[in-house]
Amino acid sequence: MTLTESPRPTAGPDRAGRREWTVLGVLMLPLLLVSMDVSVLYFAIPSIAADLRPGATQQLWILDMYGFVLAGLLVTMGALGDRFGRRRLLLGGAALFGVASGFAAYAHSAGALIGARGLLGVAGACLMPSTLALIRTLFQDPAQRAKAVTLWTTVMASGISLGPVVSGALLEHFWWGSVFLINLPAMLLLLVLGPLLLPESRPAAAGARFDVLSALLSLVALLPLIHGVKELAKDGWAPVPALGVTFGLLLALVFVRRQKRLAHPMVDLGLVRTPAYGGSLLANLLAMAATVGFAVFLTQYLQSVLGQSPLEAALWSLVPTGGVVVAAPLAAMLAGRADRAYVMAGGFLVAAAGFGWLTTIERATPFWVVLVASAVYAAGLVSAMTLANELALGAAPPERAGSATAVLEAGQELGGALGMAVLGSIGAAVYTATMPASAPAGARETLGGALGGSPAVLDAARTAFVDAMAGAAVGAALLALLAAGATLRLLRRRT
Repeated sequence: MTLTESPRPTAGPDRAGRREWTVLGVLMLPLLLVSMDVSVLYFAIPSIAADLRPGATQQLWILDMYGFVLAGLLVTMGALGDRFGRRRLLLGGAALFGVASGFAAYAHSAGALIGARGLLGVAGACLMPSTLALIRTLFQDPAQRAKAVTLWTTVMASGISLGPVVSGALLEHFWWGSVFLINLPAMLLLLVLGPLLLPESRPAAAGARFDVLSALLSLVALLPLIHGVKELAKDGWAPVPALGVTFGLLLALVFVRRQKRLAHPMVDLGLVRTPAYGGSLLANLLAMAATVGFAVFLTQYLQSVLGQSPLEAALWSLVPTGGVVVAAPLAAMLAGRADRAYVMAGGFLVAAAGFGWLTTIERATPFWVVLVASAVYAAGLVSAMTLANELALGAAPPERAGSATAVLEAGQELGGALGMAVLGSIGAAVYTATMPASAPAGARETLGGALGGSPAVLDAARTAFVDAMAGAAVGAALLALLAAGATLRLLRRRT
């Protein structure tokens, strides 16, 4: 049987068989590695710094270049896949990911490593939307597609959590370049099996020219926007990142106006305006804002308050994913029996309850309470995101699935940056208000600034940080409640 983009004219949708599920398993491999590369350098930076001697700015770009390029090119690569074939784009991305991983592993300077991380971002932008869009091709039956999207979302979330653990384990025995070399066997396997198993998609608009100007506008709009939001979240108000955010928003407006005039736009604005897709996009953005914004506090709590090593903290941070593994399939099952808007809203309410529990923590709170509360909010958020992904994918026409999933993933990247800014600002305000006025200036600004101070100052800073974390949990709970309300308002009775 030849797999095509459009279902055959039968009484009902084609049901996927063993071959399609095997293909899904193959697709999960690059997805896992692409998501792991977001966080895989967290433990490797000290070794890289000792070997390559990067400056402070270079070190930041080594960490951030991959994510920035990935976010900036998602929309472009999704549209390219729709125009020229998603299998072709996926296999090209796999080849580039393997080559760039080799360059990164054996980079002999900070500049070379930054360049290799940029190439990895380009390759990741080819791989991520293609994997989700191909699910739209492979699984015509809505129930089977829901299960496939559940697996996709779980693997993506697990990859981000596994990145630090894998890098920590590798660095116990090998040099820092090993965290990149693990990508090579997986990409080689994809290049061998992909041509045999993966279906090719029909072009969305045969003969239509690809609009290079729209591609440039999307890239130049997203990069300063996301970078500016992250810088404002990290360092507070500053004119340069604020100008970057303003510039990005203005270019985004130009991009949208151009899409309205094109016969074959890169982004289907009509699809974005539909409640099923637009509401799912908003739900995903709010969920990522709460997830990423609070994760920053949880990571620092484990290391700087509880005194865990980076590897210990990474291992303990895997515990909340247990809730995700259980809750995501359960949510998919419930969505088959009830209006998915109610199930999604229920997931957001569960997340709000988990964050609400975290607002009560103190220095003396048992560690298991923090872990269980984190598992509760993670289960609720990922369950809602799974259903949002599935609804958005089902709402998109099969021939536009690449650009639709790319916009969805770009929205998630923007949501994560906004979450860091909003929750980071709340936490910083609570921390500053709680710290004694007699503490040194650096200690009054951040917990890191108190680590070299006296025991009394450090103790006060840890107490203030726990209060700040509770304040950030209040903000995350409000985001989850807002998402629940938006879901009920926009997505009821949407299929």
